[in-house]
This record gives sequence, structure tokens and C-alpha cells, in this order.
Amino acid sequence: MQTTEINGFLIDTFNQHKLEEGKKQGICPLCSHTRKPKNQKAKCASYDWERGLGTCHNCNSTFQLHTYKRKGDTVKVYERPKDKVIKPPDTKVVQWFKSRGISQQTLTDLRVGEGAEYMPQTGKTENTIKFNYFIGGELINIKYRDGRKNFKLYKGAEKVFYNIDSIVGYDSCVIVEGEMDVLALHEAGITNAISVPNGATLNTNNLDYLDNCIDYFEDKDKVILAVDSDEAGQALQAELIRRLGSEVCYLATFDDCKDANEYLQKYGKQKLAERIEGSRPVPLENVTTFRDIEDEVTDFVRNGFKPGYQVGLQNFDDIFSTYTGQFITVTGIPSSGKSDFVDQMVVGYNQNYGWKTAFASPENVPTYLHAHKLMRKVWQGMPTSADIHGEKWNKVADHCNTNFFHIDMERYTLESVLKKGAELVKRKGIKCLVIDPFNKVRDVDCKTEDVNRYTMEYLTKIEMFAKKFDVLVFIVAHPTKMYKDKDGKIEEPTMYNIKGGGEWYDASYHGILVHRDYEAKTVKAKILKVKFQNLGENGAEAYFKWEPKSGCFIPHEEINVADDKMPWE
Repeated sequence: MQTTEINGFLIDTFNQHKLEEGKKQGICPLCSHTRKPKNQKAKCASYDWERGLGTCHNCNSTFQLHTYKRKGDTVKVYERPKDKVIKPPDTKVVQWFKSRGISQQTLTDLRVGEGAEYMPQTGKTENTIKFNYFIGGELINIKYRDGRKNFKLYKGAEKVFYNIDSIVGYDSCVIVEGEMDVLALHEAGITNAISVPNGATLNTNNLDYLDNCIDYFEDKDKVILAVDSDEAGQALQAELIRRLGSEVCYLATFDDCKDANEYLQKYGKQKLAERIEGSRPVPLENVTTFRDIEDEVTDFVRNGFKPGYQVGLQNFDDIFSTYTGQFITVTGIPSSGKSDFVDQMVVGYNQNYGWKTAFASPENVPTYLHAHKLMRKVWQGMPTSADIHGEKWNKVADHCNTNFFHIDMERYTLESVLKKGAELVKRKGIKCLVIDPFNKVRDVDCKTEDVNRYTMEYLTKIEMFAKKFDVLVFIVAHPTKMYKDKDGKIEEPTMYNIKGGGEWYDASYHGILVHRDYEAKTVKAKILKVKFQNLGENGAEAYFKWEPKSGCFIPHEEINVADDKMPWE
């Protein structure tokens, strides 16, 4: 009868409640012991041993028949909480939870504890509630909450979802924004609920806890997002949809309440359960109604166009910005610095917004040299052998390791690169994808001999990927021919000099030329096209000096060609 795994999760303790093994019906481990003596042996629960789940028809709860080993263990070393004994909350704390609609049984089920802990917000040791984070049955982290509603996580511990073990075996789960909401849903009989560890924050999408737990969502057909209704909560919701996929995500709201716990207190368990059960699918792809985008329309009426994202180079930011869900074509003659400038841009987006980037760069080989270029830009200098494994080295190496990903393939195809890009969106949360150069990443599925049609199909697939995953894509494209002017100098190429030229200009959201002037020792970035006027200025130029140690582009004022000397000489 005993099995070793369920849905890819290895079983740790089989039949953890010591129920009648193999039976389809029996007692409920959650409520039978609380019933009147004559009913304690009543077969009020159904057991599904294949799925590892039980359902009680008396208390309307579901429960797991087994415990499971962790899946997708991290390679990074984290601190682990030293407290292994969980001290149950005392009467005063239990009464406080009761006032919030949470019973002592729920505190026991989710192993909520209490104890003294130093809180930096008050500068002293406080009596705290301890929300214990387990994964694979092991204590991974602790969230401390004091009486003044100050919070902190265990220093140096791994960030994971709260109550993540509870969703193993289910084909659905609920994601909320706080531990109290998990307790509220558990109280309402919804035991497969988890919480993000650090709430929702505006202007960041660093969901490292999702990276650490992504394997737990592979078998989910339905992920119900029941986050707060404020702006930060909605930003979190959008990022979770992007990472997990709109096809499996459903949305639950709490009417006039901020969150699940407030709704529980105001309307009770049954109504809260009905809210989750009534969740609606994320709006259909490719179909938009006014109500779907009413918030965006309202914001536009009030505030106009949203500012675009910038790279942090002042002179370039003055002439160019972008949105995600678009793609940028970058061109220039060989050795002009196209790839290096794209690296500079994605490092800038990473520094400003925390965006992660994946590179499909067949020409940027060997990979360790490309990784070294990125490291120098983050380092802002050239690391030496004396720096290896030092404090700064380790910090920068860790940063590059978790923010930049190199797609290495024996044969690059557009289909395989976009498939890997989609996987990296889900597993790592990338926000940028670089294809460098486009002619080395062929669209083998396109059979046409017409270069213009091939180009349009190629760029259409890029656009569909960018929109679906809300990613900014860079396409580095070489010009096919180079022309010289009457003085013998190579002329600046345009997007029309790329093979299939007219299609590049028509289809691209933006176009950037990177052009090096060897005599002047400068690099120029010129805006060849910007689709929306609020994002940039067509034909505008920004000048840079390339700094060899860091590999960074240093902004300089526009050069007066009549001058004999450069501004920095």
C-alpha cells in the first residue's frame, strides 16, 4: 500500500495521523477528538491515498495524510533558526488571536509560537509572536511580531513561503500577503494557503522566495491570488501572474475589507470560504474590456503618460526611456560597442529596478569572459587576483549569480531561446532578454525564402514573447553592408542597413545606433526610432567615453567638431 512519492514529492512520514491505512473512510484527525464521545469514532472523513489528501464532511476541512521531503533544495548556504522547541502561546496571546477570529487549534495546527526576541525597531528584547516557517518539515525561518506590530525575519535565513508544506498534493492553492491571512483561511477550512514572507512592496519584483519554492507550483492547475487591494498588493499580484502564468491564476477579493483576516472578523468563516471559492480567472489573453483596464484609464486621465524606465546614464536618459513588453533593436558596425552598451543598459536597469537579465549571446563566448564584463560593470572597476574570494568579490559574484543568466546551447534557435526565456521568467523572474546577434539565433520554423517576410515573422514572435511575459527584449543586429563617405570614413548605419531593413524599422518599438569614433575616442548612442514620443527623441544623440577598467560608458557633453581637443583632454 505504501508509496514513496506523490506528484514528484518524496514522502517523509507515511500516514502521519496513524489512520486506518488503505481505508477510504474514517475519523478526522482535525475534529473527531473534539466531538461528543459517542461521535468520536464516526467515519466523517474520506481518504484519498493516491493524492495523499483527506476531506472531513463534519468540519469541512482538508488535511494531508503524509509529510513530504523538501523539493528543489537551494545550493546557497543560509542560516537556520537555532530554536527547535516551539513554545505555545500563553493565554494572553491566545486571547489576542481569538479577538482576531483565530482559534487555539489553528495556532496548534500551524505551530505558531511565542518567545522573547530582540527587536531593532524598539532597541530592546520584546515578547513576540513567532510565525514558524517550515519546508520539508524543517524549520527554515521565523517571522517575529511584537505588540507594537513591528516585524522581523530571522537574520540570514532563507526566504520561503509561509506554510508551503501545506500545498503538497493539492492541484490548487491560495497565496495571500500575510501570516494572519493564512491563519484566517485555515480557520475557514482552507488549509492549502500560503503567504509571501515579507508582504508587498512597490517598485520591486525581487521574489526570491518564489525562486526558492518554484517547484511546489509545477503541479498546480489553479493558483488563487488573494492579496491586499492596495497599490503594493496589486503590484505583487501582477508579478505573481507574470511568473506563474495567467492560465493558472485566479483572483479573489475581499469586498470592503483589506485582507482575509479582516474579512473573517467581519463576515465569518463561511463567507470567507465563499470568497475564495468564488475566485475568478485572470482576464482572457487577447481580450480586453473597459473594466479590465479602468484603473489604467483612470490613472492616465489623472496623471498622463507614465514615465519610462531609464538606465541611469543622465545624458542617455534625457533622450530615451522604455516600457516593458517591448523590444529594442540595437545596431552598429562591427567593434562599435553594441553588445557592451546593451550590457551597460541591463546593468543600469538592474541597479535602478532590480531587473534580472538572460543573455542568448552566441558571439559572447567564452561565457566566462562575458560574465567578467558584467562583473566589472557591477564592480565599477577591474578586480585583481588579490580580490578573489574577498568580501567585495563574494558580494558582487553573488549579485551577478542571482541577476544575470547565460543561455548556453549547442545550437541556438529562436524557439529554444524563447522557451528557455519563458522558463527563466517563471523560475528566476527575469525582466530582460538579450538576443545577440539575431542572425546567430535563427527561426528554423519559418520556411519562407523571402527575407522581409522572415524578418517580420521573427520580430512578431519576439513581440508576442515580450508582451506575454512583460519582458524587455534587446535584439542586437549587424548591418549587412557598410558604406564610406567621400573622406573614406565609414558612414553611420541605420535600421535600413540591417538585412530585411524596412521591416526592422516598421516593427521595432525602438532602435538605437551605437557608433564609435576612433579619432575622437568616443562612443555615440543615437536614437534611430522611438515609438512613443513621451519615451524619447528621434535622432537625438548621447556621447560617452568608454572606461577600460570597469568597461563602463561615462557620459560626456556633445562634442563640438570644430574644436581641436576633446572636452576631457
